[in-house]
Amino acid sequence: MSKQYGKLYVVATPIGNLADMTFRAVSTLKEVDLIAAEDTRHVQMLLQHYGISNKVVSLHQHNEDHASQQLLEKLQAGLSIALVSDAGTPLLSDPGMPLVKLVKESGLDVVPIPGACALITALSAAGLPVTQFTFEGFAPRTASARKAFFSERLACTHTWVFYESSHRILACLQDMLTVLPEDRRIVIGRELTKLHETIVNTTLATAVQLVAENDNMRKGEFVVIVSGAEPEPKDQAVTDEQTRILKLLLAECPLKTAVALAVSITGGRKKVLYQAALAMAENEGDD
Repeated sequence: MSKQYGKLYVVATPIGNLADMTFRAVSTLKEVDLIAAEDTRHVQMLLQHYGISNKVVSLHQHNEDHASQQLLEKLQAGLSIALVSDAGTPLLSDPGMPLVKLVKESGLDVVPIPGACALITALSAAGLPVTQFTFEGFAPRTASARKAFFSERLACTHTWVFYESSHRILACLQDMLTVLPEDRRIVIGRELTKLHETIVNTTLATAVQLVAENDNMRKGEFVVIVSGAEPEPKDQAVTDEQTRILKLLLAECPLKTAVALAVSITGGRKKVLYQAALAMAENEGDD
């Protein structure tokens, strides 16, 4: 008889409202042999609410490499294990990746049990485009790193999302305002699914003012959604007049100088004229 291995179940739990627990998640947590949790004390409240008495072990960012190997051995011995985070879907800015990666590499089954996720919950009610979006995890902790983070995404044309904590939300938005246009639309989702849930869709400048003036807007857990930048207009063909002027200037000036002068004379787009000048220079070199 072939050996029977256990399965790892990745179980989503509520992000605030306990009623969001799925029937399948409850039955899975009742049936597994062991539950691996980010915070054993936190998850006990959820388990008590649903009458679940299974053994719980700790799996957090400080012990997950060592603990993952131990859990793998239990799976190989035939035990089934459920992985949960403090709230929402595990691995989305939560511990668990080393365990899932190790289990997959060992050829064992990893079974997702879907449910609540702060990221998707916020996007569903944001009112911003969600056909394409990027999830960035938590924003950096320091001002300089945050400004660099925002600068890298300044020209991003699709929606992007990040998590932020209550004690950094105001400073984070203020740093964003130094980089992004003040009229950029953002959505702040606070305490999602909880009693004081707040979802605000406004401009960046107004959001900074709102969070600065309202103490309640600096409490809880936050999802921040930022609308993409307007895409640059498509490149246009170089006109005959622009071509003539570029050729005259290239005969007398270095390429960058010729382009700068052509932009000034014709009012054309620098990028378009630069590409045209490059092509002219290459053609001249081939002759």
